[in-house]
Amino acid sequence: MTAIFMVSSFPRFVPATPGLTDKGEHAVAYGLLTVLLARALTGARLRAVTPRTLATAFAVTVLYGASDEWHQSFVVGRSAEMGDVVADAIGAVSAAGAIWAWSIITRFSALLGPHDPRASS
Repeated sequence: MTAIFMVSSFPRFVPATPGLTDKGEHAVAYGLLTVLLARALTGARLRAVTPRTLATAFAVTVLYGASDEWHQSFVVGRSAEMGDVVADAIGAVSAAGAIWAWSIITRFSALLGPHDPRASS
């Protein structure tokens, strides 16, 4: 969150990240924030993630995105755009979905136990 705040405190004087639009940058940054929040909320055990954990990480991410847009409205050379908040939410929900899928896969594979490929011959 500090890194996002710092970057949004300066007028945008550098070109967008190669290959990403402004909205793409928002989606990636806020998707990463969602992953970090979910990790923090689970004590670094993403396998233990729950729908409530993901909903909390998503809500905090989107609220922070909205507050950052408000912050940018006070920065010379920057503006607040609702489209950026939408991109933040898209990144957040995509990351939450990926985390949920990963947690299901890891829980399922843990139920199956260790697999020795030599045992199947």
